[in-house]
Amino acid sequence: MNEAWNDFTHEHGPGIQGRREILKSAAAVFAAPMLAGVAEGAQSPQHASAAAKGPFPARAYGVAGAKAPFAPMRIERRALRPNDVLIDILYCGICHSDIHIARGEWGTSRFPCVPGHEIIGRVQAVGSSVTKFKAGDMAGVGCIIDSCGVCENCQADLEQYCVKGWTLVFNTPDRVSGGLNFGGYSDKLVVAEHYGIRIPPGADLAATAPLLCAGITTFSPLQHWKVGANQRVGVAGLGGLGHLAVKLAVARGADVTVFTTSPGKVDDARRLGARAAVQWGDAEAMKRLENQLDLIISTVPKGYSIQPFVNLLKVDGTFVNVGALDDLEPLSGRALISRRRNVAGSVIGGIAETQQVIDYCAARNIKADIELIRPDQISQAYDRVVNKDVRYRFVIDMSSSKEAA
Repeated sequence: MNEAWNDFTHEHGPGIQGRREILKSAAAVFAAPMLAGVAEGAQSPQHASAAAKGPFPARAYGVAGAKAPFAPMRIERRALRPNDVLIDILYCGICHSDIHIARGEWGTSRFPCVPGHEIIGRVQAVGSSVTKFKAGDMAGVGCIIDSCGVCENCQADLEQYCVKGWTLVFNTPDRVSGGLNFGGYSDKLVVAEHYGIRIPPGADLAATAPLLCAGITTFSPLQHWKVGANQRVGVAGLGGLGHLAVKLAVARGADVTVFTTSPGKVDDARRLGARAAVQWGDAEAMKRLENQLDLIISTVPKGYSIQPFVNLLKVDGTFVNVGALDDLEPLSGRALISRRRNVAGSVIGGIAETQQVIDYCAARNIKADIELIRPDQISQAYDRVVNKDVRYRFVIDMSSSKEAA
């Protein structure tokens, strides 16, 4: 997720409501009181009538440059606009995209940088025109915090393909003020209510946070290509995105095969519900799978040779890249036309579809496998992600920074 992507309603899966219908019908559900004890360490909400309108000073963890370690810093959140909500952040996931941007690997980073786009917290105050949230509600924020709202894609709930470009929650200019946006590695966030996601009562908040990026990124292609029972789905890469792709595809009744470079993840793949797991270097196993798969979701964060995977697709099968922004190796035209195969890309999902995946997962007890860390462990966590040493998503406990303050 970064602004580089900006330079670039269908039927839904089994038993899933349309996206606009979900948003319209959800209000009554989320008006119910939150279950006690769901958010350990959460502070009592400040009612809107007593809340200052800001701007709000905030504690954050960020980097001063591409090679700098994470350190505490002070930032300011804007004053509430009429449609804004102020969120007291409790948890924020660490995505590989955070690492790319914080370390300047995509060439578009601005500093200082406070990453984070898998955000869950409690609403502390709301603007005068807000109807979607009230003080005390649990809310999530994913990648998108603004889009033009009027182009054909925004009107179709596809803000992630906004013709004028959508705004990432961090390391981007604010469309209104022009200041630099800071992300969820902080204790507060102000965001327009449209881009907030309702979090169902009883949700495991820390393990739900990664669904706001990793979850929607893998859910959206399953929806678009209408994956259902008995279809064969491949998942390339078993990390933060890949492990959720497995869980979500299995929940739809698909027969899932995982492709991994890590021998130690083969057993994990089966534990997560995959029928089979294959190491990329096993040429015989890859050969046996040729012309077998309906869909392959590639979650690998860097470019690699995809031709061996395209060969696994059956007629009309699709290879969809959701992880790499790098160039992918040239493909054989013969391999594509001989089976009417497709190579495609997909990026996160719109706001309505993000609400959909949160509700879908809550109803089926699908959540991320996480390791909870303190904010002062972020730099080490980044190194561990790069070294594939996490099962399968780091989530920062921002409430621990409040206790330490």
